[in-house]
Amino acid sequence: MIKQNVQKILVELPNGIELVAAAKTRTPEEILQAVQAGVKIIGANYVQEARRAYEVVGEKAEWHFIGTLQKHNVRRKMVEMFDMIETVDSLEIAKEIDRRCAQIGKVMPILVEINSGREEQKSGVLPEDAEQLVRDVSNLRNIKVMGLMTMGPRLGNPEDARPYFVETRKIFERIKGLDLPNVEMKYLSMGMTTSYKIAIEEGANIVRIGTKIFGERDYGNS
Repeated sequence: MIKQNVQKILVELPNGIELVAAAKTRTPEEILQAVQAGVKIIGANYVQEARRAYEVVGEKAEWHFIGTLQKHNVRRKMVEMFDMIETVDSLEIAKEIDRRCAQIGKVMPILVEINSGREEQKSGVLPEDAEQLVRDVSNLRNIKVMGLMTMGPRLGNPEDARPYFVETRKIFERIKGLDLPNVEMKYLSMGMTTSYKIAIEEGANIVRIGTKIFGERDYGNS
């Protein structure tokens, strides 16, 4: 099932759109199946879970961190393993990533996460504060800002997510136009299983898809 799901999605995605397989709660074996079917990027929400999968999958895929990021999560093993961190939402977190990367001589590509729905319980910088955060982070030597990411509110109708994607794209384009040093606004990561088609219409070039690849989660084992 995973193989067929991946192949169907890859055929449907327009050129230039990168697929991140959102692998939260999935087994290393399921993740390996997705990679063998053609997935090139794995998105992980938890560092420990990702490390278990990494032991099986290794460098057959890129690894993106797409979960809520807290300072104590940012350790040497994390920055060694991940190829991109998509959920940077504060200067404090960015400084910790920068410090850890400096220890191993690595420059970490990151995306700044936008709380486009302005939801108190969600991570992400508020839209009006995004530009200043990007400016502040651009001064760090071991981080490179590569774009923006947003989750958007969980809504019943995928079409209702469109305004949040539109707002995030506008922020992306504005920051891109500033031509800031150490900032390459290349990636706009938006959209999940229910909303990725609308996200692509609104400018996303990274989509994070889990359920449509792996099936519904078994929450009893999560």
